[in-house]
Amino acid sequence: MKKLYIALSLLIVSGYSCTKIDNYPAPSDTITGSTVDEVTGNTVQTEIGGGGTRVKLLETSYSANPVPIYFQSRQDGTFNNTKVFAATYKVSVEGPFVPIVQTDSVGNVVSDSSQTIVLKGSATLTFKVQPFLRITWVGKPVFNADSTVSVQVQLSRGTKNPNYQQPITNINLYVSNTLINDGNNNYDQRFSTFTAISQAKSDSILNLHQIVTLKTTGGALPQQDVYFRVGARINAGLDEYNYNTPVLVPYP
Repeated sequence: MKKLYIALSLLIVSGYSCTKIDNYPAPSDTITGSTVDEVTGNTVQTEIGGGGTRVKLLETSYSANPVPIYFQSRQDGTFNNTKVFAATYKVSVEGPFVPIVQTDSVGNVVSDSSQTIVLKGSATLTFKVQPFLRITWVGKPVFNADSTVSVQVQLSRGTKNPNYQQPITNINLYVSNTLINDGNNNYDQRFSTFTAISQAKSDSILNLHQIVTLKTTGGALPQQDVYFRVGARINAGLDEYNYNTPVLVPYP
């Protein structure tokens, strides 16, 4: 019995000695920055979530072929992640703009504007990009007699790259009672308006600098302050939308 007790004790001690304890500190370094239109200097408006701009990290400290790490941008085109491990990273952004990293038909890299950083504490990055579309407010949203709201915008191309000059496919007016998440992934379905655009109409809008008028649907808006935002997209990339800045309209 004594021999059995000793054997069990040794087995338990051996088991504890082989157990590895994860005592690494939690990630606490910070990557912050923005994605800006290289012509206007304005941040590229986006949406929060899967259809918006995301930041891509490739940790090259230990591998030449690392698994990508992603985190999402804010809707105003800025980003901030305070939970990153200190390491060497190749950083890029992906969204409704000409890709930072471009490849040819067989996968060879022909253009690469990503940035490599050695992260120790914090790093601030600015990515200058060419958005597929620029959307500009024309005047202010107007309350109509029937309590609907009309808005006007102008659209133009943000790039001369022929690979990203497809026709506009959709122009949408988003209505929301919150500033955050106002876009294609969050809107009031009762009043938002969705418009499919033909190629002929797209050419007129872009080539003739036409003003586009959009009107809320569903009748009178609720008696509260609401946010309006217009998004449009072309058939390129992941079909993400370009946006203008949300605007608050106080109920009269």
